[in-house]
Amino acid sequence: MPELPEVETVRRGLAPTFVGARIALATARRPDLRFPLPARFAERLTGRRVNELRRRAKYLLADLDSGETLVMHLGMSGSFRVEGFAVGEFHHPRGKPGLHDHVEFEFESGARVVYNDPRRFGFMDLIETAALERHPLFAAIGVEPLGPDFHAHALAAVLAGARTPLKAALLDQRRIAGLGNIYVCEALHRARLSPLREAGWLKPVETRRLVRAIVEVLEAAIEAGGSTLRDHRRTDGTLGYFQHSFAVYDREGALCGHARCAGLIARTVQSGRSTFYCATCQR
Repeated sequence: MPELPEVETVRRGLAPTFVGARIALATARRPDLRFPLPARFAERLTGRRVNELRRRAKYLLADLDSGETLVMHLGMSGSFRVEGFAVGEFHHPRGKPGLHDHVEFEFESGARVVYNDPRRFGFMDLIETAALERHPLFAAIGVEPLGPDFHAHALAAVLAGARTPLKAALLDQRRIAGLGNIYVCEALHRARLSPLREAGWLKPVETRRLVRAIVEVLEAAIEAGGSTLRDHRRTDGTLGYFQHSFAVYDREGALCGHARCAGLIARTVQSGRSTFYCATCQR
């Protein structure tokens, strides 16, 4: 599933086409994705202006002038492409309508944005903007790791008393929004913290180091366009390239890249997910 940097990369790619533009025509080619589309979905979108395009955790949020927000989740294989109007760094025409093109947005500008999802694990919904934070999808989501409220005190608070392994705690969306397996592995290695430690027992200096590592890894991944494993595509159809910079993820047996460390990258399984780390320098 695309992680926070992939979703943020898509948001930045779509923003020049979406923000301030009016949807001349919305088309749903089927009544459902992972879940049924909301009643009168295309009708409620057609004619609406997009005031803002935001991200919350792994969700894209298009705030409309109707007072509703279009909520979009990419699932496992969802992607957007922009056709007919090249705008911004990520926008170039790509491909032709395909079997898995399920939702289309035609804008008054002449641009067309197509949502493609072969597995249909993604979904879309329309929710009243003023009630968004109280909606079940968002009410329990934790702090944004790239937002102003993410700092050492905030991380210490959400980890306080947690006896679960540190990696599992960081993956808990109720604590921190949007972190996934790849970037937690990378951030823990950068912070030299073991994924196996109890989460609630970090020292203040370790908490500060971890906050810095999480932010640095996410920002580097966004700058590189995300990490494409399997299906994820940016809005211009190209792959992300941060996977070429992985320090530990999927590098079992490789030498640790930290200075003065002769350890090898190990792999273990936690809660059904592969964890990659250096047992020598991650304590």
